Amino acid sequence: MNYKRVLLKLSGEALSGSGNLGINTKYLQNIAAEIKNALGKNKVQIGIVVGGGNIWRGADKDLDRVKSDYMGIIATVINSLALQDILEKNGLKSHVFSAINIPKVVDLYVTEKAADYLKNNYVIILAGGTGNPFFTTDTTAALRAAELKADVLLKATQVDGVYDSDPKKNKGAKRYKHLTFNEAIQKNLKIMDTSAFSLCRENNLPIVVFNFHNSGNLLKVLSGQDIGTLVSADNR
Repeated sequence: MNYKRVLLKLSGEALSGSGNLGINTKYLQNIAAEIKNALGKNKVQIGIVVGGGNIWRGADKDLDRVKSDYMGIIATVINSLALQDILEKNGLKSHVFSAINIPKVVDLYVTEKAADYLKNNYVIILAGGTGNPFFTTDTTAALRAAELKADVLLKATQVDGVYDSDPKKNKGAKRYKHLTFNEAIQKNLKIMDTSAFSLCRENNLPIVVFNFHNSGNLLKVLSGQDIGTLVSADNR
């Protein structure tokens, strides 16, 4: 199917390269190129949630969990501003909304305002997580996708879908073409956390897990091509 409005979930590592820290403009440029290519050939509205793992990976036992989570939330704002800058330098209108209030830097997230920007052909970037500790950016992506009435949540990864085991370690790993939400939860598949799967299930919001780093894959997904793994209410 062709999607009209999507929510794209990017990991923080997508901005830095696998295993690296910080922000690498080469990877930012690749992201911008994929999005620009997809938008140039589809009338689709795109919202993005980006993680913060390239800057802050979470607390060890010596740090308070709540403070650590807020550090991660701030990291997503940093990543979102970097992504916005690169998108705009590639000729794409972009706007950042944040769940935490930083008035001199970004607008506070309001669903209706974010939706208006989508309708006016902006790529919106949704920073700051849910604004609360204890929630991952996967859950944030599911929540924002539901609030904005997206047609699908696109989970960008470095592998071409969901497998029954790590394909990097097991050459015989089986890729699932389709999964139900219940199957994904019961099999304890680690591609997204249980809260994110549950939110999508409750709102009948399909998820497509795909390899974002293969050039042209975002366009293929948006064009309705059958790549990656579809997680939905039924095993279509």
